[in-house]
Amino acid sequence: MIYLDTSLLVSLYCLDANSAAAAGALQPAKDPLLVTALCELEVVNAFGLRVFRKEISTLKAEASLRNFDKDLRDGVFQLRTLPEAAYARARQLSRRITPQFGTRTADLLHVAAALELGASGFFSFDIQQRRAAQAAGLNLNPLS
Repeated sequence: MIYLDTSLLVSLYCLDANSAAAAGALQPAKDPLLVTALCELEVVNAFGLRVFRKEISTLKAEASLRNFDKDLRDGVFQLRTLPEAAYARARQLSRRITPQFGTRTADLLHVAAALELGASGFFSFDIQQRRAAQAAGLNLNPLS
């Protein structure tokens, strides 16, 4: 299974510098693609932030969200709840990883969720989050 982070999903649905790499990372993937409810919330919020920052129009954000929601409904991604055990795992990761990498709490939760859900891969463009995922033993997507 491959855990998909918000940064990859946003690039997949809104054109940016990582869009081609996002599509390329998923092209050969045969494993199930996991998205948590936390990631779903972050994707919705990221589209809204792009509108706020005047990076995309409201219409583009709405279209991107519709496409993302359709792919969730159609089973392109497996939507999972954030496991309760992810919080304890995130606390463990925090003690081990944060002093070394300066990892944010939400990033720890994503990495912990990936581990708790049994993912072997972690696809993200967030450099800090990639460091944490790699330190936790997860395989990463290529950046280009």
